[in-house]
Amino acid sequence: MSILPEEKPSPRLRKQKWKVAVLANIKDDNQPTPEGVPPDAFADFDHIETVDALRTAIEADGHTTVFIHADRDLPYALRKEKPDICFNIAEGLGGDAREAQVPALLEMLAIPYTGSRVLANGISLDKTLTKRIWRDRRLPVAPFQEFQFGDEPLRPELKFPLFVKPAREGTGMGVDMNAIVNNEKELRERAQYIVSTYQQPALVETFLPGREFTVGILGRADSKLYSRHPEWYEKDGFHRFPVLELDTGNTEGPWVYTNEAKSKDVGPEGNEGFFCPAKIDPELEKKLKHLALRAHLILNALDVSRTDIRLDEEGNPRLIEINTLPGLTPSYSDLCLQSEAEGIPYTDLVLEILYLGASRWGMIEPREIASETNNNKKK
Repeated sequence: MSILPEEKPSPRLRKQKWKVAVLANIKDDNQPTPEGVPPDAFADFDHIETVDALRTAIEADGHTTVFIHADRDLPYALRKEKPDICFNIAEGLGGDAREAQVPALLEMLAIPYTGSRVLANGISLDKTLTKRIWRDRRLPVAPFQEFQFGDEPLRPELKFPLFVKPAREGTGMGVDMNAIVNNEKELRERAQYIVSTYQQPALVETFLPGREFTVGILGRADSKLYSRHPEWYEKDGFHRFPVLELDTGNTEGPWVYTNEAKSKDVGPEGNEGFFCPAKIDPELEKKLKHLALRAHLILNALDVSRTDIRLDEEGNPRLIEINTLPGLTPSYSDLCLQSEAEGIPYTDLVLEILYLGASRWGMIEPREIASETNNNKKK
């Protein structure tokens, strides 16, 4: 027999209030890019306003917070501050698995943290490896090839136009209108530019001309045991956010979600805008959500992720990439826009991510135990 929402006891924190450290890399728009690094090298770093918003949301439930820069002094700062748990949005400081750097450090120091663990964060930033894993598990991806030097023979299954981008970056880094190449000469020039500028392989894939969507996933198989909002989750323990579609209706020619567009405000005065929930057929919506969850599970992502999907020329969805550290800027980041679209306040979203993470480290009693404890106290 189902229990009405108001009858469900809330999970109990083993320690009533926590010291939560928000870990992030902060960008300074007024600071020039150092010589020798790509012009968009810090594109996926966060503004301090995002950190402030996270701290406000966490403190709304009675916790104390501290912001710690995720720089090379992070190990020493963690030992000094001694947080109970870290809310991690740090992007890392370079290398082919930089988003795994902070989780790896926290694992070594046995400090609880939110979001995906080391391996998932390391793999998801490597777009080529991610696509290989998805393809081997029979998830739909566009034909692709990784170029180490830029002059490798092009595989016969790849037909022009093609799309070229860095293999191990996020937030549209290395993506502009020149990312679409229409012939051999343009391909070689662009691939060698990516290899030289970003010091990493270039990912070349069939250009997908169709509509572009993104789907957020929240939860785990046991989410209902620890959530303050068990009604959010389906029987499998996961919540699928409404599908967000990027508005490409006013674009002339092939549309590319460039880093420049991602850096602008949402709406007609900024980037292309969006529809959320997307105006799509129920069957396509079901398929997109299914693919996003499969993409999440196959990479062993934890608690929260956002997957980008684009339609090919025949209207079939193809997975582009997954973000295991989705942006959390209020009223701006895609996951936050999806949350707002179904009436989930920003504070509730942030606290849910925090408590899902904490539950993995034994910081919260599961719902059944909390219920039995309350019953025993009544006796």
